[in-house]
Amino acid sequence: MNRLCFNPKTPSFAKARNSPSSPLSITSSPTPPRLSFSDRSGFDEDSCIDEAEALILKWNQDTSTYAKVTSLFYEDKTEAKHYINCVNELHKTMHSLLSQNPSSERLILAHNLMQIAMKRLKKEFYQILCMNRAHLDPESVSARCSRTSANSSASDFDDDFAAEDDDIRAAGDSISEVEQVSSIAMADLKLIADCMVSSGYAKECVSVYITIRKSIIDEGIYRLGVEKLSSSRASKMDWEVLDLKIKSWLEAVRISVRTLVNGERILCDHVFSCSDSTRESCFAEISRDGASLLFGFPELVAKTKKSSPEKLFRVLDMHAVISELWPEIESIFSSDHTSGVRSQVLASLKRLTESAQILLAEFESTIQKDSSKLPVNGGGVHSLTIRTINYLSVLADYVNVLADIFPSADWLPPPKSSSLPESYLYSPESDYSSSTPALTARVAWLILVLLCKLDGKAKHCKDVSLSYLFLANNLWYVVARVQSSNLQYVLGDDWITKHEAKAKRFVANYEKVAWGEVVSSLPENPVPEEARAVFENFNLKFEEAYRKQNSFVVADRELRDEIKGSIARSIVPRYREWYNALLATVGSVRDLTVTEYVTFTPEDIENYMANLFFFGKQSSAVSSSSVTSSPRRRWS
Repeated sequence: MNRLCFNPKTPSFAKARNSPSSPLSITSSPTPPRLSFSDRSGFDEDSCIDEAEALILKWNQDTSTYAKVTSLFYEDKTEAKHYINCVNELHKTMHSLLSQNPSSERLILAHNLMQIAMKRLKKEFYQILCMNRAHLDPESVSARCSRTSANSSASDFDDDFAAEDDDIRAAGDSISEVEQVSSIAMADLKLIADCMVSSGYAKECVSVYITIRKSIIDEGIYRLGVEKLSSSRASKMDWEVLDLKIKSWLEAVRISVRTLVNGERILCDHVFSCSDSTRESCFAEISRDGASLLFGFPELVAKTKKSSPEKLFRVLDMHAVISELWPEIESIFSSDHTSGVRSQVLASLKRLTESAQILLAEFESTIQKDSSKLPVNGGGVHSLTIRTINYLSVLADYVNVLADIFPSADWLPPPKSSSLPESYLYSPESDYSSSTPALTARVAWLILVLLCKLDGKAKHCKDVSLSYLFLANNLWYVVARVQSSNLQYVLGDDWITKHEAKAKRFVANYEKVAWGEVVSSLPENPVPEEARAVFENFNLKFEEAYRKQNSFVVADRELRDEIKGSIARSIVPRYREWYNALLATVGSVRDLTVTEYVTFTPEDIENYMANLFFFGKQSSAVSSSSVTSSPRRRWS
């Protein structure tokens, strides 16, 4: 505190201060004050000093017990503002005396009074900050103010000090008690800060402010669930534990930026609005550690070697939220003093981008390296298909983030010299023009990689019809998931149409291979004389096909109904035609059913078709009695 309140660079004053015989030589001035003073001719300097001396000594905590235990600003706001006025006038008087006689005893007295006053104001500043800690919470400050209004009104506080309190009290009916208290506290803090900074005691004022307000940010971030984490500790964590910390960070970062840090930015701008450099350096100091912890966390996560499939989505979540908050971060930490924070944020974004690129490449590699050769029992949807498409469906929700993270060139599919089978590499869906969006091409490529793996698995099926049903099931699942997710917007209608058509071709091939002999066993244009041979052949082929196909799986209800309907439309009308032709020759259904070679009625065939693929359960024997209780369904 032992400093001079005016500029020591003034030659005459510097000479007097450094002279061994000068009374001023016993004091030091660690921080040169910033002052502006114009000629004050005719000003009564003695009256100013006397008035200031009476008031300053009255509140001298070193000589007055009352002053030691009482708050000036709490006890008498009018006198507090008069105290500030006296100090400001004393400061101007010191400049006047300095220009007249640097060795004046009145100047020395004024200097001593100024030091006493600054000590008093420092204590008042500390008390207001401590007593209003709860009222000056960042949420209330950020909700009530904006940085723009705080900056634009900086010069307004140089007017009559009483006007602000009058405005606050006049608005008492429209604001809460907490807001009113905090508004008064902010006005008092600004009043003291203006006085101390203009008097050359900015360092003392800022040190008090930092002591109290820095802990607000640090504690706030900790209470939001963000804690200091070393790289080694993060690497040793189970993914589930680290995932919880990421989720906590995602929730905390928006609150921290938009409420906690922004509130402190507003408060600091308001209190130190008289000096740009002071408020910027002060805010940098109170926010540095908290911002480093908050914005360094994503970079820490990105550096870990965790390879959980969910990590990519968490990386994209963190990238998205930082990108969303970047304009606010750049505004709050806009000065040279806080450039380190901006650099940290950009470094985290870069690390997240690199991590996302690596993780997506690992995802493709995982599909390529899937070692299971056999398809699912019964030809159902393979677990690789489910995992891959579900993963891509979630990934499609991050289209905007992916567009920011991956340059177009990084999204383009590999060249055709890749290891994929030629039949797929040269199929229409793998040919992309230069106008195809890079993201569309890349996602389609990943699905193509999956389809190639499924194609390889289908080749290991012992039954040809099962291989076609396996491919149909899996491609149908892929198309259905694309249509029900944001993948439909990524891939487009043309892609969906082409792959629906391919799935239907798989279905048609399955029907041809699995049920072709059954259909061909019923020639067109029935001839009653051939009925016995035709029915016996049909019974054999139908029982054999049904027994085998009923052990297969079609999980999707729509596809299952479509396949059953198509098969029934191929078989039932022909069978009914033969059945009716034979019925016309024997005269009655009773006579027809007693024959040894007519095993089924057309309704029995319909019922068997209705129960085909019934959860993949095998039918131990085919007989008309086994489905008599089943609901009848007719295809014509």
